[in-house]
Order: sequence, then C-alpha cells, then structure tokens
Amino acid sequence: MGVLIDKHTRLLVQGITGREGSFHTRQMIEYGTNVVGGVTPGKGGTSFDNVPVFDTVSEAAHQTNANASVIFVPPPFAADAILEAEAVGLPFIVAITEGIPQHDMLRVVNRIRDNGKSRLLGPNCPGMITVGECKIGIMPGHIFASGPVGLVSRSGTLTYEIVNELTKAGLGQTSCVGIGGDPLLGTRFIDVLPLFESDPHTEAVVMIGEIGGNDEEIAADYIQSMTKPVVAFISGRTAPPGKRMGHAGAIISGGVGGPDSKVRALSNAGAMVADTTSEIPELVRRLLGTKSIL
Repeated sequence: MGVLIDKHTRLLVQGITGREGSFHTRQMIEYGTNVVGGVTPGKGGTSFDNVPVFDTVSEAAHQTNANASVIFVPPPFAADAILEAEAVGLPFIVAITEGIPQHDMLRVVNRIRDNGKSRLLGPNCPGMITVGECKIGIMPGHIFASGPVGLVSRSGTLTYEIVNELTKAGLGQTSCVGIGGDPLLGTRFIDVLPLFESDPHTEAVVMIGEIGGNDEEIAADYIQSMTKPVVAFISGRTAPPGKRMGHAGAIISGGVGGPDSKVRALSNAGAMVADTTSEIPELVRRLLGTKSIL
C-alpha cells in the first residue's frame, strides 16, 4: 500500500502512440499498471499492444472507466491535454512533459485549483510509483522494493539514485512521488507530506529538495507537526553564488531559496538533514531501528 495510486488505478495514456508514450506505456504495463486506454487524435479505433486508442479523453474515460491519466504530449499541446483530462473529471493527472510554457501552466494550475476536482502531478516530473502495485511515468521499476519508506522529490535523477541506495541498504519503499522541478507545479511537498503522514504503511519519509523557491521552508512548517520521522536532502548546496543550476525552479531570488535557509528550516523542524545522498540510508535506518528490514 501507499499513496495516490494502487492496484485499482485505471490509467489512460495521452500520447500513447508517440515515441516516449509508446516506450513508457510498455514499461508501465510490464510493471503491472492497469493501462486501460490511450488517446491520440486521429487514431481512434486502433489499438496499441492490445490497449484501445481513442480520439479524445472524454471518449476514452467513458469507455474505460479510467480514474487517472499520464501525459506524454509535446510541450505546445500539453497544457490543453491536461485541461482535457481535468474537464472530464479524472481525479489524478500526471504530466511528464518538460518545457511547457509557463504562461500555459499558469492557466492550467489556476483552473485545476479553482475547480478542485483533479490533482495534477508535474509537469516536468518522472511520475510516481506505489511499489509492487502501480507505476505511472518514467521511473525505472526494477530499483524499487517494498518497505516502510515514503519518498517525495523535486529531482528525478536524485530519486533514482537515492531509491537505489535505500533498496541496496534493505530499506524498501511504500510510494515514491516525483513532483517535478518547474516553478509552477500542480503538487508540492506540502501536498504530499500529509498523505504519507496519514498512510499506515509509511513509517518514515525521505524528502529531496533543491535550491530555489521556498517549498522546502513551507514543508518544514508542516514537518514540525508530523509524527513520522523525516530525512531531508537539499541538492545544489555547493552551487556557486549567482550560478543557475538544475531545474527551472532552482532559482534563488531576493535572498529566498538559498540552501542555508532550507537546511536551517528543516533542521529546526526536526528533520534529519543529510549532507550527501550516501548518508540517507543510514539516517533512515537510525530513525526506524529494527523496522528497516525488507
């Protein structure tokens, strides 16, 4: 068990016949995800690896009873693809697409927030996985193992690195959520941490942040009230002053978003902050004690 998705998730793939969509659809199906349909305008009535393809999300959702969608649509069309899924009322939408124009995402995030019927994960994210049950997105499923650790991260690459180290250390995971690194996101740390706090199978949380923005400081305010231990890591702490690093959201402005303020806020909130990624498994093990065995 984990958060947001599970074995009952019924997934649509928007852009299923494109290069990225087709490759990752096969990977998701291989992991065990229940992909019930795909959407590619103009290819309705065909199929992809026995998955029916529809012209519109509305048709696909009504024919398949889908409750989630993942978007592998090129950047100029991705915002409309998100809103098409939202208009149908799909409760969970994952936008993998990188490079969506920010003015488009402003429109999307505001619409989803105002209507309040869908949760958006991303864009520019690796998706998420509930281990052993469902994978939505591009995470490499073979590095995950079932266990008590929930993980939420702004960085896809660091997610893979840290999950691999946790698994090798005998520390399995419940769910891993990649929220993405863009400035405008549908789901942030503060949205995911309460899910892990209320999940009975998650016993500790790993939070991977980076320089830029103030999401980590906002998360720190919530961590103060959590009953479950949190291990945090902030990437980009060695970035030279004034140098842009990593994601579009990794921008330090007006003294806000620097690594020192994030580390200080998290430490003051009671989180254990790792200096390097390799320290994370040992910190988690220390917090969990004998519960760390797979």
